[in-house]
Amino acid sequence: DVEKEKETHNYLSKEEIKEKVHKYNLAVTDKLKMTLNSNGIYTGFIKVQMELCRPPQTSGKLAPGSNGCMNTLHISSMNTVGEVIEALLKKFLVTESPAKFALYKRCHREDQVYACKLSDREHPLYLRLVAGPRTDTLSFVLREHEIGEWEAFSLPELQNFLRILDKEEDEQLQSLKRRYAAYRQQLEAALSEVRT
Repeated sequence: DVEKEKETHNYLSKEEIKEKVHKYNLAVTDKLKMTLNSNGIYTGFIKVQMELCRPPQTSGKLAPGSNGCMNTLHISSMNTVGEVIEALLKKFLVTESPAKFALYKRCHREDQVYACKLSDREHPLYLRLVAGPRTDTLSFVLREHEIGEWEAFSLPELQNFLRILDKEEDEQLQSLKRRYAAYRQQLEAALSEVRT
């Protein structure tokens, strides 16, 4: 399905886009229609659900709504995932780096829910156009990246960890060599006794 969407995105003509926008607008129930410009670029709305584990840092009194709140953004077909993330963070005056967040698409098929992280180059409005206006078919979710425990440390701290690990590895290697050297001596002594 992902490959089909990419292929369609690369090969839609202006006429096909015009037809899809028209069909989309006929199916809209919340008045959030798309507008097609003469140059083939279209604008419209996407809804993004916030699913954040912790409240993000903000620069003002305005803070994002509670976890699970839905936000509506007006974007163009040229806007990428990275730009959508930046716009959401700017809307709520979030001071954290956009690199700490990811946009996911959530698809509902046959009583199953699939979440897929979108790459920064993808265009959310195109995905919305292809899927249609129903959010029960396709929805967008903003989440924090699943960061590991090491990402919380600075570069000098990580380099220090590597030096400690290298030292421990060297100590383990020397210990192993000593143990096998002692075993070899015992084995050679036992062999020499057997020969004599």
